[in-house]
This record gives sequence, C-alpha cells and structure tokens, in this order.
Amino acid sequence: MKLCTTVVCFIVSLALLHAADAPAGPTAPAIFADDRLPRVAETFEIGGHKAFVYAAPKPAEGRPWLWFAPTLKGVSLVQRKLYFEGLMNAGISIAGFDLGEVRGSPASTEKFTLFYEDMVKRGWAAKPVLLGQSRGGLMMLAWATRHPDKVRAFVGIYPVCNLASWPLKNSKAATLADYGMTEAELAAKRSQFNPVDHLRGLLANKVPMFVVHGDSDVVVPYEDNTRLLKERYEAGGGQITVKLIPGEGHKVSPSFFECRELLDFVTSVASPPLRPSPLQPVLQSSPRRRSKE
Repeated sequence: MKLCTTVVCFIVSLALLHAADAPAGPTAPAIFADDRLPRVAETFEIGGHKAFVYAAPKPAEGRPWLWFAPTLKGVSLVQRKLYFEGLMNAGISIAGFDLGEVRGSPASTEKFTLFYEDMVKRGWAAKPVLLGQSRGGLMMLAWATRHPDKVRAFVGIYPVCNLASWPLKNSKAATLADYGMTEAELAAKRSQFNPVDHLRGLLANKVPMFVVHGDSDVVVPYEDNTRLLKERYEAGGGQITVKLIPGEGHKVSPSFFECRELLDFVTSVASPPLRPSPLQPVLQSSPRRRSKE
C-alpha cells in the first residue's frame, strides 16, 4: 500500500509539473486586446533547435529582452496577459530556445550559449533578463552561473534551483541523460554542477534576483530550492527578493502569473541605466553673496 501511494504521488507530481509548464501551441496563440502586439513569434534554427522571438513593437533603449525557459515548442509566457502586454508595452522583447528536456548540464548549457550569441549578433542586448519557470529555473540558473557577466537579472516562478531536489528525485532519467552519467557518477560530482553551489560570479557581478514561490509546493519544494537560493545569495551580500505565496503549490494561478511585483522588477532592471548626455549642461547653484550690513 505504501509503495502504491508513493507511485501515485510521483505520477501526480509529474502531471502538475507538466501542466504548469505546458508549451504554447504555435498554431493557437492567445488573443490580446492590443492589436499592435505580435501574435506569432519570429522563428529561426540553431544547430537543429528552434528559437522563438516576440519582438516589442517599440524596443526600449538597448533593445532589452527576457529569456524564458522552458521553451517547449513555444514560449508559454506569452499566454500570460499581464506579463506579455506589460513587457511588450515596456519595450522588452521575449525569447526562448527549445532544447527539450535538459537539466543544466555543461553540454546543454553551452548549446544555450549558441542561442545567446545569435541573439546578440541580431542586435539584442548583451545582458538579458533570465526567467525560469519550474524546471526552466535550473536551465536558466545553470547558464547564469557559468556566464554571470552576461546576465541582467534572474527571475523565477517556482524555479528548480537545486540539482539534488526535483531533478534527481522525480526526473532522474532525463537528468542522467542530459549529464551523460550514471547516478553514482553524478552524485559524486553533484556539487561541481549544482547552480546553488556556484553563485560567486553572480554575486561579483551584482546580478539582482526576484522569485515568486508557493510555501505548499510539493513538486518543487520551496525549502529545497528558492529558500536555499535566497539564504546563500543573501549570505554573499546579493540582492534577492522572494515573494512567498501562503497555501499555494505548483500550479497555474494569478499568484504566479499575474504577479505585479514580478513585472515591475523586470521592467525596472531590463534596460541599462540611463547615462547623462555629454552635451547636457550640468546645472550648479551659484554661491550666494553675503550682503554687506
């Protein structure tokens, strides 16, 4: 009976994870009120894998972009009205690269780098905001820790941050396949690959973070993932804001996909800070003359 219960819980957890990360169907884009916004992504291929870009109608200075994962046959974030319209209207484009079910290995991470380099060659900002949802958190955080000087900010929606958590507990086959190792080999080298063990570069580059997570998440537990990230990043002096949602788990709900604080964070950090023009005069107050009495 206990074994049966364990198997049922495992199946339910996988169903919840995939339901929350359901890909956006390319033939059924969501409909938004603003006709100026792109309905269909620009697509191109890199090494046999498809990239998707939703370009903002009026890009902000520096052509900022948000890199979303997991991108599985499409960028599901564009189906979230608040985020899509908010980012587009702020001049922030949205992009993703479909590598399938990868788990942050060095090999798959460097394939993400090919996408990043192509985006920069196409004129997009050299420092994107990375947003990882669920297992996409591991994809983005693994890339960020290996390329900390190329990251504007990290954002998470109940993100997987810890290789020892969901990846090796509930997605072992896909994780071992991505790393090309046996379970024993990966266990012996886990700290070498685990993103939460390699935050020094992000700290040195002062990369800010924002995460929204539910305190009742049984699929990607807060304690083993976001809390661990928060504690370690703060211990190193890093800037991280966590919005913890009481009583909510790993699901599609307004708490996670209509989070105004998340949108405000992205729009505030996406573009580089404005620098004063060299032609702009510097106004200084003239010293007052003391009147003779």
